[in-house]
Amino acid sequence: MVYVLLGEGFEEAEAIVPVDLLRRAGAEVSLVALKGKTVVSSHGVKVEADCHLKDVDEGKLEMIVIPGGLGGVDAILGDQAALGLIQRAGDRGAYVCAICAGPTILAHLGIADRRRAVCYPGMEEEMGSAVVKKGERVVCDGHMITAEAAGSSFEFGLKLVEVLKGRETAQKIKQAVHHR
Repeated sequence: MVYVLLGEGFEEAEAIVPVDLLRRAGAEVSLVALKGKTVVSSHGVKVEADCHLKDVDEGKLEMIVIPGGLGGVDAILGDQAALGLIQRAGDRGAYVCAICAGPTILAHLGIADRRRAVCYPGMEEEMGSAVVKKGERVVCDGHMITAEAAGSSFEFGLKLVEVLKGRETAQKIKQAVHHR
């Protein structure tokens, strides 16, 4: 199961594009609200979550995805239950994935320490001891996958498909959506 955490103010493309690609590939994906059922994005789009944070089944968790958007990132950083879930996922070897400002949460938790990562340009100082690969769109270091920004949402989503469903499936999805 893939859980995508949605804090108020999340970046739409960074959440929805990977969810779409993963679902096309047959992955089981749930949008997770920290509070309430409807979550408002950084540009005022209201998204109905599939479940609440308290409903996450950690026994089924294969991957956790953290979209950026400063409001969404701040909401996650301010939620101890969300931070605990991310930490436990990382500790037990689940895929921990974040895009844009989201990787700063992984740095805050120590998950990104001394690992290769990328984040939104200008946020490198918030990445702690991570080895930031400026200019890379997606960086995979073991079970940690990070991406640069909204513009890399398709590459990020396709990398998530690849690690869960294989390179061949990722290629099929890439062709199906005409991503170049």
